[in-house]
Amino acid sequence: MKAKETDVLVVGAGPVGLMAGLFLAQAGVKATVVDREMGPTVRSYACALHTRSLKYLQQLGLLEAVIAVGRKVSKVAFYEQDLRRAELNFAEPGSEFPYMLLVPQDAFEQVLESALVTQTGRPVLWNHRLTDLQPGDDSVISTIEELTGTSMGYTIPHWETVVKARFSLRSKLVIGADGHNSLVRQQLHIEPVRAPGRQAFAAYEFLTDDHDYDEVRVVMAPESTSVLWPLPGNKCRWTFQLLHSEVAEFPGKERKAIRLSDEATDQKIRAFVQELARKRAPWFNLPIKGISWCSEVVFEHFCVKTFGIDRCWLAGDAAHQTGPVGVQSMNAGFSEAQAISAAFAQNPSASGLSSRLQEFNQANLARWQQLLGLTGGLKSGPKTDLWIKDRSQRLLESLPATDAALERLAAQLQLQLG
Repeated sequence: MKAKETDVLVVGAGPVGLMAGLFLAQAGVKATVVDREMGPTVRSYACALHTRSLKYLQQLGLLEAVIAVGRKVSKVAFYEQDLRRAELNFAEPGSEFPYMLLVPQDAFEQVLESALVTQTGRPVLWNHRLTDLQPGDDSVISTIEELTGTSMGYTIPHWETVVKARFSLRSKLVIGADGHNSLVRQQLHIEPVRAPGRQAFAAYEFLTDDHDYDEVRVVMAPESTSVLWPLPGNKCRWTFQLLHSEVAEFPGKERKAIRLSDEATDQKIRAFVQELARKRAPWFNLPIKGISWCSEVVFEHFCVKTFGIDRCWLAGDAAHQTGPVGVQSMNAGFSEAQAISAAFAQNPSASGLSSRLQEFNQANLARWQQLLGLTGGLKSGPKTDLWIKDRSQRLLESLPATDAALERLAAQLQLQLG
């Protein structure tokens, strides 16, 4: 059977994959976006958008739509128990965006998907799974399986995913934005380089009273980091780093619309969150009226040995990961998706494409060596507060920025990026 054709195949329709599709559409490049899931996430996983990401959304004409479903915060405050130790202020003189934007991931993905479909006239191919990549000199042949569900069993019926159809897709470029367990990365046999610091976190999103929090609060205890995220509406989220937690593998994020539970369980969870929050952050006084959802996730610290091979390249969590506090992996992923898309749009068939992608590779490997603290890191100076100095490496992954923006935020703490 003759292979179907597209200019670029984007594997993964999370925020980074959808942004890649939009960058390509803006450049007039035909892209096909596939994802093995049934549809966008229905949970509001943490989605803090850095200054550079806001600039990309502005260029795509989507900034106002995203602001409408988000919450602006002007500061990040660092606490130890009830002591406010330091703060970052986004509203510096001359700042183009004097805020960071907190957006529920489900709402963010809906804006991005709607814009992509509107601009291209082509839907995201949900329930489509990549199973094989065959790179060639001037194209890549990908094998895609269309999935469907079927009821199985008699005594205990259950729902299973089965392959409905299989087809080949020829493209000039593949962008793997398919997350931590990336099938694109596995198909390319690209190994991750792991850094110390595997961390387990539990996130609890809850309803509360109306509040006027305009800052993210990071609580740094000697052995743990916790974050209070103010969300749109009467919602907040606590993200607690778990102590001595052992999780066998990185769990996938649930995409179910409801959390199956009972009132007794909800009451126990609310009491646990309230107790742990007040233990780690005595200043916390908001009531927890109901748990919207909760999840436990393990974050590894890694970066790939190379971001790509030939005409197959990685972006976002498919290529790297660090802790959740600074949301660096996703936001860096937007920059990577933009750079790969721009390189292809300018040199889709020329030898110049390979040269530009190798430059991209070297720059991003250096960036992530730095973000993971494998090279350089944050250096203190004579005016650096002792509390900040003692936590400089933990602060590196907690600052919501990369590159020049990271240097500017670090400077507010009297730290320099080495």
